[in-house]
Amino acid sequence: MFINPMLLETAPAGAFSHSGFIFEPKVDGHRLIYSQQSGSVRLYTRHNNDCTRQYPELVMPFDSDIIFDGEVACTDPGTGLNDFEAVMSRFSTRQQSKINQLTKTLPATFAIFDVLQYKGKDLRKLPLIERKAILHSLKLPSSSFGIVPHIEGAGEELFSQIEAMGMEGVVGKRKDSQYVSRRSKDWLKVINWSQAEVYISGYKKAEFGWLASVPDASGKLRPAGIIEHGPSPKHKQAFRGVCQQLVTGEDKNNVYLEPRIKAKVKMRNWTKSGMLRIPVFMDFVV
Repeated sequence: MFINPMLLETAPAGAFSHSGFIFEPKVDGHRLIYSQQSGSVRLYTRHNNDCTRQYPELVMPFDSDIIFDGEVACTDPGTGLNDFEAVMSRFSTRQQSKINQLTKTLPATFAIFDVLQYKGKDLRKLPLIERKAILHSLKLPSSSFGIVPHIEGAGEELFSQIEAMGMEGVVGKRKDSQYVSRRSKDWLKVINWSQAEVYISGYKKAEFGWLASVPDASGKLRPAGIIEHGPSPKHKQAFRGVCQQLVTGEDKNNVYLEPRIKAKVKMRNWTKSGMLRIPVFMDFVV
C-alpha cells in the first residue's frame, strides 16, 4: 500500500528556533515509503514507483504490518556524510547481479522519520510527537535501518552544527502536526547552500536555462551545469539586453556566448564530476 508523502515548504527566513517545533537533520537521499502488508514488504519512491528490487537489504519485515516514511541513503566512507550520487547509482541499477554486489560495496540505509500505520491502525491524525514516540518504541530488524534523531526547539543551534559538518540542512516540524499527503507549512526545510561564481556561457533554446561554466585547473573554462531557477523577470530582461552582442555560435539545443557575464549562484554542492548540483541564480557579479 502506497501513501502519498507529506512534502516540505521552504522556511521563509532561514534557520529558526521555536518551542512548538522539533528539528531533525535533512537526510541527503531519496524519499522512501516502506509498506509491510500481510507480512509482504514493498518499497516506493515519493512518486509511487516501486523500487523494492533495488534495495534487497531493506526488504526486512517488522513484527507487525506497518508503513514508514523516510529517506534511503548511502554513506561516503571517506567523509561519513550522505552521498547523493551513490544512492542515485543504487536507484538506477536494474541488473540483479549488480544490485546484489552493490548491497555489499554500496549498502543503503533506510533513515526513518515517521510511522503512518501500525498494527492495522492509521496513525496519520495523531500529533507528530506521538507518532515519534511510537516510532522510537519499535525494534528495528537490522543495521540497515535507523531512526532520524530530533531535538525540540533549538533549530538554529542544530543548523549551525549541520553547516559546520557540511550536511544538507535541517527540517523543522510542528510537534502537533498531523500527516497530510501534500506540501505543508507544518514541515519546513532549511538548506545548507554552498555558493559559487560562474560565467554564463550560453542559454537553452527550448526552455529557460543559462549554461554555466567555471575555470578548470589551467584557467580554461569548462561546463558546470545549467541554471534553471532563481532569476527574476528583471534579471532575464537585463540578460536579453546584453546577450545578443556576445553570441559566438549555436547548435540544435543551445546558443553559445562569450563568457563575459558573471553570476553568483547557490547550490546544494559540487558533484564528483565537478558539476553544480541544483544551481539557483542569486545575482549578477559586476
